[in-house]
Amino acid sequence: MGKRPGQCYRTQDRQPFTRKKYIHRQPPSRIVSFDMGNAGGEFEVVLSLMGLEKCQIRHQALEAARIASNRHMTKTVGRKYYHLRIRVKPYHYLRENKMISGAGADRVQDGMRKSWGKVIGIAARVGRNQALITIRCNREHIKDARRALKKAAPKFPTPCKIVFEEIDPELKRTLGYGID
Repeated sequence: MGKRPGQCYRTQDRQPFTRKKYIHRQPPSRIVSFDMGNAGGEFEVVLSLMGLEKCQIRHQALEAARIASNRHMTKTVGRKYYHLRIRVKPYHYLRENKMISGAGADRVQDGMRKSWGKVIGIAARVGRNQALITIRCNREHIKDARRALKKAAPKFPTPCKIVFEEIDPELKRTLGYGID
């Protein structure tokens, strides 16, 4: 039996479930690394991909977005010239009450009586306007960083926008932004 689609788990319709005490089989997270590129480097620009709606993002979606954006930055810029960070971490356990189908299944199982469900995965709970992915880079790589974040945006169940979080004053002037 395959996995249910992501739309089944995207809404935050119940309280977060993070207690490991009651979970006997903890699913491993698919996210390989939360920091990629040159973590210790000094960069001029910080771009972030912001989620516009309150939702839950499964760990498979976070890993797919990380792979898409990191691959684009590595191919076009090189590992020394950027730092990519996944800003949300999956802590919420997703449960599913599996139902038996077939002849005589109604005599074997209880349906929704005392249903608790088995843990099938983990998800990150995201609020409105929360940063999901951040890329730090220099001036000459802004277009590549924006393109990498645009490639990561369709992997998430929420509409996203790209935001400049930090820009030095000179760069604001050259890009046409007003000085604060």
